[in-house]
Amino acid sequence: MAYDIVVLGGGSGGYACALRAAELGKSVALIEKDKIGGTCLHRGCIPTKALLHSAEVADETRESASFGVKASFEGIDVQGVHAFKDKIVSRAWKGVQGLLKAAGVTIVEGEGRLAGANRIQVGSEVYEGRNIVLATGSAPKTLPGLEIDGERVITSEHTLKMDRVPSSVIVLGGGVIGVELASVYRSFGAEVTIVEALPHLLPTEEESSSKLLERAFRRRGIKYELGVFFDGAKTTETGVVVTLANGKTLDAELLLVAVGRGAVSSGMGFEEQGIVIERGAVVVDEHCRTSVPGVYAIGDLIPTLQLAHAGFAEGIMVAEHIAGLNPPPIDYAGVPRITYSDPEVASVGITSAQAAERGIEIVEQVYDLAGNPKSQILGTSGAVKVIAQKDGPVVGVHMVGRRIGELVTEGQLIYNWEALPAEVAQLIHAHPTQSEAVGEAMLALAGKPLHVHN
Repeated sequence: MAYDIVVLGGGSGGYACALRAAELGKSVALIEKDKIGGTCLHRGCIPTKALLHSAEVADETRESASFGVKASFEGIDVQGVHAFKDKIVSRAWKGVQGLLKAAGVTIVEGEGRLAGANRIQVGSEVYEGRNIVLATGSAPKTLPGLEIDGERVITSEHTLKMDRVPSSVIVLGGGVIGVELASVYRSFGAEVTIVEALPHLLPTEEESSSKLLERAFRRRGIKYELGVFFDGAKTTETGVVVTLANGKTLDAELLLVAVGRGAVSSGMGFEEQGIVIERGAVVVDEHCRTSVPGVYAIGDLIPTLQLAHAGFAEGIMVAEHIAGLNPPPIDYAGVPRITYSDPEVASVGITSAQAAERGIEIVEQVYDLAGNPKSQILGTSGAVKVIAQKDGPVVGVHMVGRRIGELVTEGQLIYNWEALPAEVAQLIHAHPTQSEAVGEAMLALAGKPLHVHN
């Protein structure tokens, strides 16, 4: 049978594309070798955020006396943590399967391979599509000479199946995954050290946000080695010894390798069919079209933001493009980014460094959460920084603080609708909420600060 669209990969981007295409009246086959939902649902976003919530509960139990509540922290029930996590994942998995079934999407279980410009082969079966969408996702990367054994040297995926809380962990990589899991392990009681080759944790974020996170981690007892390269690691009877390029050695029970994720593109017939690949990622245009007509690629397979919601947006855009709706390209600067550590780091738009690179004259305003009553109630510190074009719209919103990720949606609207600070300042934010931090920064930028001390 020939379908309007055959999607290879049932992760965030793939299933979003399938659902939107079905809504638009297209016949769709979705091929997945593992479980629908992919990395995000089963090995990434959802299970790690469940661990982070368990970690937050652990910290709040330890700190309960400061809120006038008598409670004792007895430890981490690892199996109980996994039961909570797995319940969340299972419910979401069933929900996605139900949505696809109701939409009339044909789900094919098996490992697919591109066998032609309009054909995907699964075993002995061939599925033809007038359009092909490649959505094969990504897998954890490692460094040359560093072998992942799943025992002493692990990836984020092993963390989701841990059978104990280790006494100590070295986290190799200070990006989103490394920072989040360092936060989890510390909350669970482990000694944690992060090693990052670049000068700051979360190096793609606004530098002031990275510095606030580093300060908070230092208070939490999370150590870090910044601006130094990893040199090597060797396992011992009790753990791992890591050598850094500056000659320093670190030892711990576990080494968690969190140096990023690489696109899953090799051995799948892509290059044989003429698809251009650079550094493992499939090259696409602004509408996610590959170099082969009728073949699209989305999600972690392409060199855009490795975020589930970016994958959702790409999948929807491709379905609409195939259907002739002429959707606009995605402005990736307008996609919100959140690191769910404690404290959280969230942003949308560009950084001050990017503004300088582009020759954009800016004005900035920082609102310290010390002046925000709801943040005081939550016991968190941090800040909201707003960057605006001089005499123009807001071009970046950068936030640090516990639960601050929920605020980035307002920042997303402000950035994407090109709002002026004075326009946002006219809007009334509920009191007492953390969202007032955004409002206060906008009031200050509009020349009428209320509770701003700096």
